[in-house]
Amino acid sequence: MLPPELPPLPALTRAEGELIDRYLEAIDLLGRINPARDGDTYRALRAAQALVHKAARLCDALTVMHQRGETELHGDTLARALRVLDGERRAARVTLPPDCGG
Repeated sequence: MLPPELPPLPALTRAEGELIDRYLEAIDLLGRINPARDGDTYRALRAAQALVHKAARLCDALTVMHQRGETELHGDTLARALRVLDGERRAARVTLPPDCGG
C-alpha cells in the first residue's frame, strides 16, 4: 500500500521557497536545543552552534526577497507550504511539552 499523497506545495517564488527551507532548518535546530525536552547537552550544543549558520542563511533569504521587491510575506500561502512540509510537527518541538502533573 502506498503512503497517502501529500497536497501540492503552493506556488512560491524561489526566494519564498528558500525562506521556507531556511525557516524549517532553524525550527528543527531550536527543537533540538529546547531545554524542556530530554536529551544531552552535547546534542543541544551542536544544534546551537549550527543555528548561528542557519540563522545567517535565513537572514540572507529574507534579504534577497527584500532586494527583489518581495516586500510582503503572504502568510496564508506560506502557512500552506509549511503544513505540506510538516511544519506543524516540527514547530511543536520548540514549545513546552504538556505538563504531566508532576
